[in-house]
Amino acid sequence: MNHLELPFLVLFGTILAQPLGRRLGVAPAVLMTVFGCVLALIPAVPEVRVAPDLILPLLLPPLLYAAARRTSWRTFAQNWTAIALQAVGLVVATAVVVAVVVHLWHPAVPLAVAFVLGALVAPPDPVAVGALAGRLGLPRRLVAVLEGEGLFNDVTAIVLYGIAVQAVVTGQFSAWSAALDFVLSAVVGGAVGLVFGWGGSRLMRRLDEAAWQVALGLALPFAAYRLADALAGSAVLAVLVSALYLTEAATDFGDSDYRLVGDSFWAIVEMLVTGIAFGLIGLELATALRDAGPDWPRFLGVSAAVIGAVVGVRLVWLMATWALLGPWWRRREADEPYTWRETMVTWWAGQRGVATVALALAVPLTTESGAPFPWRSGILFTAFALVLFTLLIQGPTLSLVVRATGVRADTGAERTMERQLWARILRAELTRLREVARTEELPDEVYDRLRVGIERRLARADPEAADDVEAAAERSFSLHRKLSRIDQEVLAAGRVEAMAARREPGVPPDLVDRVMRRLDLRSP
Repeated sequence: MNHLELPFLVLFGTILAQPLGRRLGVAPAVLMTVFGCVLALIPAVPEVRVAPDLILPLLLPPLLYAAARRTSWRTFAQNWTAIALQAVGLVVATAVVVAVVVHLWHPAVPLAVAFVLGALVAPPDPVAVGALAGRLGLPRRLVAVLEGEGLFNDVTAIVLYGIAVQAVVTGQFSAWSAALDFVLSAVVGGAVGLVFGWGGSRLMRRLDEAAWQVALGLALPFAAYRLADALAGSAVLAVLVSALYLTEAATDFGDSDYRLVGDSFWAIVEMLVTGIAFGLIGLELATALRDAGPDWPRFLGVSAAVIGAVVGVRLVWLMATWALLGPWWRRREADEPYTWRETMVTWWAGQRGVATVALALAVPLTTESGAPFPWRSGILFTAFALVLFTLLIQGPTLSLVVRATGVRADTGAERTMERQLWARILRAELTRLREVARTEELPDEVYDRLRVGIERRLARADPEAADDVEAAAERSFSLHRKLSRIDQEVLAAGRVEAMAARREPGVPPDLVDRVMRRLDLRSP
């Protein structure tokens, strides 16, 4: 087997992991990690070594962009306290504690090097967490916090990682300079994201084909990432801001073709890139073991200590947050987790994945002086050990924690909200139909036929909403064209109402997206 055949084998495994994971009740990311480990043990499989400076720019932009498309600014604003505490405070605390633990375990390891490890193991992975949370039927507010944490904690972790790596490579560190770099990185990254989001939305409005718009959407996260990185800004934040901006702007310029093509395209991209990333985790494990050489057993102790520190700090932080802020959250009835059961699920849902592996592989090989990067093999081994623990132990057992705590989504309330949204859409379409009927002076039989058609389509989209009514055939081609035009106007009114609901507080974006997809599919 050569290096050209290996990627196709991993892609093929990614596709098969989807139905197999559904049948076994295991996340495909876990199966791909195991698959990569098995491949690494086969002598015929070539050794995988990816250039460190290519890992982050190739893997993170599409994954972050795809994940950010499923949420909205409104969701983030509703849960901002929990997300900020976990995406910033918990990441910093984890990085500091891990650095201290490693330095105490191996005093020969410089503190800056230990902090590099702490920064790259701190952020939970949004892809792994989102897939598990959706499959387990967790409450929507809990999923929103977990996905928000998974998206924005990469911003904090990568900035800390960059500061620590620079301190090791150059041998210089200034706390004031590090704090200033942190702030400037966030400002520059946010500004670049806004520019690409605004510019991308303006350009998409001028593109006539959905395929062109989606192709531009694929290029934007890579471009935003590279420009922000070149300007010493947070490349991750640039991707997230541009994605959130375009998601909101798409409510104005996106039609049914754009949504259908875009949703399918990004689902495929996310599946394939995620499979490659987690397959790479397993393949690179063998490389990490070879780099460690005969000393790899010495890393087992520090790896166990780091795993304990990461899991323990998360538990302490979340329990302290729940104890201190739980009463306040309950008083304001915020859509944020405030029960001890949800806190326990949030704790065990902290799987590490793509970001941790990408950052570990991106650790430079040498310093400015040309000397080998200190303890690089130990960093890689410990990072991979933590990722494998969280994916192979925490991931499969998260369902046990969910069942033990009794945390479940309120499906009845969600179904009621969905039916209310369909009712809003029906009222909007019928209102528009009455307006068009008056303007066009439609005969009563034509109006009734269109009204029945609206009710029939909504009934097919939501069988519980009404009885299915067969539509009468049009008597002439001219009448058919007129009815189709009016039908399109009525459908557009329903879509506008649905997208208006997406901007409102308390309405989950993914619920509206699901309704919108069914509206788009029933277009004439």
